[in-house]
Amino acid sequence: MIIPVRCFSCGKPVAEKYEEYAARTAKGEAPAKVLDDLGFKRYCCRRMFLSQVDLMEEILPYARF
Repeated sequence: MIIPVRCFSCGKPVAEKYEEYAARTAKGEAPAKVLDDLGFKRYCCRRMFLSQVDLMEEILPYARF
């Protein structure tokens, strides 16, 4: 699905960093280190990334017309 633009709890923008987070974790970096490097120290913002499940590729074949 689409990652929210802002953190639900504190309102910090999070969507702009998701692509970098996804690319770096796909290469094998530890998610905790990537989030630290991106500047996400609060646990509310970190959960936005850690709980994100990308289902877009699974949903696209079932588009309604």
